[in-house]
Amino acid sequence: MNSTEFKAYKTRYRQAIQQVLSETEKGRLDEAAFPAYSHRNPLINWLFWQRLWKVMEYVQAPQPYQAILDFGCGSGVMLPFLSGIAQQVTALDVDLLPLKSAQKYIPLAKNVAVTDAAQTSLTALPKNSYDLIVALDVLEHVHDLPKTLSELFALLNANGQLIVSGPTENILYQIGRKIAGPEYSGAYHERGIAEIKNEILKLAKIQRIATLYQPFPLFEIFAAKK
Repeated sequence: MNSTEFKAYKTRYRQAIQQVLSETEKGRLDEAAFPAYSHRNPLINWLFWQRLWKVMEYVQAPQPYQAILDFGCGSGVMLPFLSGIAQQVTALDVDLLPLKSAQKYIPLAKNVAVTDAAQTSLTALPKNSYDLIVALDVLEHVHDLPKTLSELFALLNANGQLIVSGPTENILYQIGRKIAGPEYSGAYHERGIAEIKNEILKLAKIQRIATLYQPFPLFEIFAAKK
């Protein structure tokens, strides 16, 4: 996906999210980042979409992946892209309302299977079977991080990668949340990216993808391999 294609991708999804927000109870989709992906402030909006662009650039490959897991898929904002680079994509989340809401305007590709994490645990998924697991801005929400990471790494095949992004939770990030508006004031996060990284280093090696942006980092993105 080149920059022109990404701009069209972003525009299409922004329009869908804005339509969904106009139809949904205020605040119901805040945790799924709907307000962020459609924020009127161009800097805030750019920052959230830039995270996705950095991941897309990194995971693109000359040959399609066999299987990808989108862990904590939220609104499904990555799914149109992932479905184009893999034979099979599993979309997993504990709250499927955001995805179902977006589906009305951006239908899922046939190679995307949706799984309700409230009914199907990670241990029920096939072990050693995924080339790629995408966990974007989700690991800061999980209650038992060591257990979740152990289960995620068990799903990766020998050459598989876990792609992670998350907030720094530093003072600038906290100030930014307040400036962004009341939609970002909820106590949604259990931890920041530093704690997530430390836990992952107990299980895997980490390769940096991007830090957004020095000298005032708000988000970090990296890949982890067993």
